[in-house]
Amino acid sequence: MLKKLLLPTILILLAYGFWISPDFKVVSAGVAVFLLGMIFLEQGFKAFTGGILERILHFSTNKMWKSLTFGIVSTSLLQSSSLVSVIAISFLSAGLIGLSQGIGIIFGANLGTTTGAWLVAAFGLKVNIGSYAMPFLVFGLVFLFDKNKALQGIGNVFIGVGLLFLGIHYMKEGFEAFRASVDLSQYAMTGIFGLLFYTLIGIVATVVMQSSHATLILIITALASHQVSYENSLAVAIGANVGTTITAVLGALSANIQGKRLAAAHLVFNLSTGAIALLFIEQMVWVVSHLSNVIGINSNNYTLQLALFHTVFNTIGIVVLLPFLGNLVKILVNWLPDIRGNGVSISTEGKAIHRAKFLNEISLNYPETAIQAMVKESVHLFQNAYQIVSLGVFVRALDIKKTKELKELLNLETELVTVNIDELYQRYIKGIYADILRYGSQIEAGLSVEQSTQVFSLKLACRKIVDAIKDIKHLHKNLANYVKSDDEVVREQYDLLRLRVIIILKQIYELRLLSDADELTTKTDLIKLAIAKQDIGSNGTLEQLIRKHRIDPLVASSLINDSGYVHSICNNLVDSVIGIFRRATGDIILAEQEMELDQDELMAILKKHKGSR
Repeated sequence: MLKKLLLPTILILLAYGFWISPDFKVVSAGVAVFLLGMIFLEQGFKAFTGGILERILHFSTNKMWKSLTFGIVSTSLLQSSSLVSVIAISFLSAGLIGLSQGIGIIFGANLGTTTGAWLVAAFGLKVNIGSYAMPFLVFGLVFLFDKNKALQGIGNVFIGVGLLFLGIHYMKEGFEAFRASVDLSQYAMTGIFGLLFYTLIGIVATVVMQSSHATLILIITALASHQVSYENSLAVAIGANVGTTITAVLGALSANIQGKRLAAAHLVFNLSTGAIALLFIEQMVWVVSHLSNVIGINSNNYTLQLALFHTVFNTIGIVVLLPFLGNLVKILVNWLPDIRGNGVSISTEGKAIHRAKFLNEISLNYPETAIQAMVKESVHLFQNAYQIVSLGVFVRALDIKKTKELKELLNLETELVTVNIDELYQRYIKGIYADILRYGSQIEAGLSVEQSTQVFSLKLACRKIVDAIKDIKHLHKNLANYVKSDDEVVREQYDLLRLRVIIILKQIYELRLLSDADELTTKTDLIKLAIAKQDIGSNGTLEQLIRKHRIDPLVASSLINDSGYVHSICNNLVDSVIGIFRRATGDIILAEQEMELDQDELMAILKKHKGSR
C-alpha cells in the first residue's frame, strides 16, 4: 500500500513546489540532471565490468586491507557506492568472495563516497562548473554513436560526467536564486530535535533519489548558498549515509542468502556509524574544527568542513566496527540462516532436492561474474555426480581420496550395497542441472563470441555429467548381479570394470594439483588415451575369454555392454572436467572442492538400502 502511495505523493509534492516557486524548478532540475548523470556514469562503467573490474575485485580482496582499499578506490573512481555494493553482492552471491571480504568492500565504499563531497566542496562551487559540462556532453555523444562497445562505454562516462557537472551547476544556481526570494535558513532547527529531524530528511531524500551522493551534493550546494545551517547539514549527511543502504537492500532481493547477509552488514555498518555520529556529534564537530585548523581549512568554510565531517565519521565507523568483523559475520550467519539448506529445496514428497547455490539474478548484470558463477555451479554439479558415480561402483568418494592402493577398495564387502541411482539423480543432479540450463540461457544475450563459447562449453560439460549418471544407473544394476557371482572369472572381470571407474575418479581427484590449463589438457589427453586402451570390447580381452571357454557368451554380451558403459562414464567425466575446470579461475579450482555430498545423508541412504535387501 505504501509503495502505491509513494509515487503519487512525490509527484504531487513536486507539482506543488513547481507551482509556488520557479526557483524550486531549477533545484529540482539540477537534482534530476545529476541523477541522470549517475545513471549514464554507471552504464558507462558497466561496459568495462566485462572482466576488468571483476578480475581486479577477485584478486584484490584476499586480505581485509585490500578489500577496504578496493572499496575506497573503486567508489572514488565510479562515484557510486551503490554500483560497488551491487557488484560486491553479485560476487558474494556467486561464491567468488567470502562474506568478510564483501563486508570489507562495503566499509571501504562508504569511505569512498566522501571523495565526491570533497571534489564538489573544494572545486565545484568555486568555478563555473556548467561550462565544463558542455565538452563532456558533446564528446560523449560522438563516442556513443560508435558501434564499438568500449567507445560507447567511454561515451556514457563522458555524458555522465557532463550531466553531473550540469546538475551541480543547476543546484547551485537554484539555491542562489532561492536566497534572493526565500530564506530557507529560517527553518533551521537546533538541539536534539533539529538533529533528528534533519537526519530523517537525509534518509528520506536518499531513499527517494536512490543516491547518498546526490543528497550530499544537494546539501553542500544549499550550505554554500546559506540556505541551510552547518549543524543541520551535518545531520543530513548522517541521514544520507543511513539512507544509502536501501540500494544494497534492494540489490540483495534477487541475491541468495549470502547477498542478503552482505546487505544486512551494510545496514548494520551504516546504522552503527550513524548512531555513533549522532551520539557524539559535539565531539565530532570539535574534531572536525581542530583538523580543519591543522590542514588549513578556514573556520567559515563550512562546505569543506562538511566534507571533512563525512570522512571523519565514516572513518570512525570503520575503526570501531572492524575489530568486531568476525563476530559480525557469526551474528549474520545465525541471524540469517540458510533455510533452504544452502542450495537445497524440499519436494512435495518431503525429500531434499539439491538446487543451485551460486546462481542468482543480480549476477546477470555482469557477464564475467555470471559465467564464473556458472563455473562454480558446474563444479557443484560435478561434486554430486562424483559421489553418485562412486556409489555406483560400490565405493565412497572419501575412500577413493584416501586410499593409495585402489584394488583394496574392491574387497570392502560392507560397501557392496545397491542404491537407487534414479533417486539420487532426482535429488542431487536434476534440479542443479535445470538451474544451470536456465541460467545459461539468461546470460547468453549480449555476450561476446568468446563468452558465448564459454557458456556453451559449460552447458555441454554439464550434459556429459548427466550422461555419466545415466550410464552409471545401467552399470550399477549389472554390477549388483555379477560382482558377487560364484564364477570367479565373471567376478574378476566386473571387478576390473569397477576398478577402471575407480582409477578415473582417483585421477580426476589428483588433477586438483594442476593449476595450468595446458598441463590439465595434456594430462586429460593421456587419461583418455588410457581409457580407450582399456575397453575390453575392442582390445581383444573378451574374445580370448570366450575362445578359451572361460566365460559364457550370454554373460559376455552383458560384459561388453557394461564395458561400453564404463568407457562412456569415464570419457564423460574427463570431458566434463576439461569443460569446467579449464575455465575455472582463482579459488574455483578442483583443489578447493570437497567433491562429496553430506556424509550423514549418504550413510542414511546406504543404511536404508542395506535394510531393504
